[in-house]
Amino acid sequence: MGCDKNRVDSEKLLAIIKERGCEISNNVEEVNVLIINTCSFLNEARKEAIETVLDCTEYKNGCLEKIVVTGCLPQKFIGETFDALTEADLFLGTEDYGNFFDALEKCYAEGRTNFVGCGKGCFSANRVLTTPAHYAYLKIADGCSNHCTYCLIPKIRGKYKSFPMEQLLKEAEGLGDVSELILVAQDITRYGVDLYGQKKLKEILQKLTTLVNINSVRLLYCYPDMLDNELIEEIKSNKKIVKYIDIPFQHSENRILKLMNRPAGRAEYLALIKKLREKIPDIAIRSTFISGFPSETEEEHIGLCEFLREAKLDNCGFFAYSRELDTPAYKLKGQVPYSKKRARVKQLYEIQRKISADKLKGYVGQAVRVLCDGIDYDRGCFVGRAYFQAPDIDGKVYFNASEAVQGEYYEVIIEDCDSYDLFGRTEDYIL
Repeated sequence: MGCDKNRVDSEKLLAIIKERGCEISNNVEEVNVLIINTCSFLNEARKEAIETVLDCTEYKNGCLEKIVVTGCLPQKFIGETFDALTEADLFLGTEDYGNFFDALEKCYAEGRTNFVGCGKGCFSANRVLTTPAHYAYLKIADGCSNHCTYCLIPKIRGKYKSFPMEQLLKEAEGLGDVSELILVAQDITRYGVDLYGQKKLKEILQKLTTLVNINSVRLLYCYPDMLDNELIEEIKSNKKIVKYIDIPFQHSENRILKLMNRPAGRAEYLALIKKLREKIPDIAIRSTFISGFPSETEEEHIGLCEFLREAKLDNCGFFAYSRELDTPAYKLKGQVPYSKKRARVKQLYEIQRKISADKLKGYVGQAVRVLCDGIDYDRGCFVGRAYFQAPDIDGKVYFNASEAVQGEYYEVIIEDCDSYDLFGRTEDYIL
C-alpha cells in the first residue's frame, strides 16, 4: 500500500521470501501467510491500512494462518495498533524485513508478535518486480531531513540516508532489460550528501545510464533548492534521461511556504521553471500542491490559482492539508474547515485540467513516441505513455496498432485528446 518507495521495499521482502524457497501468490484465498505492507503518511492511509487488515480476516476461515503487517504503520504507530488490531498476528517496521523469517517463526511458536525495531535494516539488491517487466523503480535513499512542518516522514523513516552507489548499480543491473528506470526517494536531488559529503545524483545518473540493460531513466521527487545548473545540464545532455521532472512545490505563496518550512518562494519557483524551459525547451514539469494549510487565506488560495495559470505545468496533483499529530503544523492556529479545503482542491484541479487539456491539444495531428505498457482490454486497444507521462500519476496514450509489444516504443499519430489522455494509432494501422 502507499507510494512507489513502499513498493520497492515490498519487492525486496518478496525476494527474501522467494530465496527461502517459499511460493508467492497474489491469490489471498490460497496463501498461508498474508503480508500487508502499509502506508501511514496521512490519516486516510492509516484508515485504509487498518480496514484492509480487517477485511482480510475472513480468509482465516480457509488456509490463511497468519496476517503480517509491515511498513510505516507499525513503524510509527505500533503503540496504538498492537493491542487494538488483534486481527493481525505479526508486526514488523521499515527496518525489519531482513529478519522476516525469524519474526515469523517466533509468531508461530509464541503467538502474536511485535517485532518492530528488532531488525538491522540491511540493504538488499535483490527484487521480485511487481511492476510490468519493462519498467521498475529504484529507491536511492530512505528517510528525509527536510522537516517540512506538515510531514510525518522523518518521524517514520528517520533522517535522510543515501544507499551506497555500488549497491544501487548492482541492484539496477539485476533488474534485467528495463525500458524505463524510475528514480525515487523522498528527495532524489539530495542523494549522496549524507554518505559522501556532497551531492552525487549527477554521478549516479551518469553511471546508471551507461548500463546496457537500462534504456532510459526518469526522475521523481526533485527538491527545487537542489536543482543546480550542473544537474540541469546533465538532464539536458544525457540522451538516456527522460526530459521530465517532478518538483513538489507544495504551494506558491511565500508566507505559507515559510510556515511549511519549504525552500525558496514564489519568485524563485517561477525563475526555476523558466530556467528549466530555457535550458530544456521540451521538458515536462510535474508538481504537487497542498491546499488549505493552516491559516491559508482566500487571497493566498487565489495566489496559488494565479501561480498555476502563470507556470502552466504539464501535470499536477493537489491534496487537501491533513492535520497530523506529532507534526509542527498540527499546533498551528487557523485550521481550515474540511469543506473549504475540498472546495479549494476542486478549483485547483479545474484550473490545471484546462492547462493540461490545452497542452495535450497541441499533440493532435503530431506523431508521439510512446512506450507500450500493454493492452487495455476494456477499451480494446493498446495503452502506453509518452515521455511526459509517468506511470500511475499522469495520463496515458491509448492507441490502435496492427501489433505492439509491451516494453517497445512506437510512433503514434495522435488523433484526439481529453484533459488527461491522448488517443491515436500507429501509421501502419488500418481500420
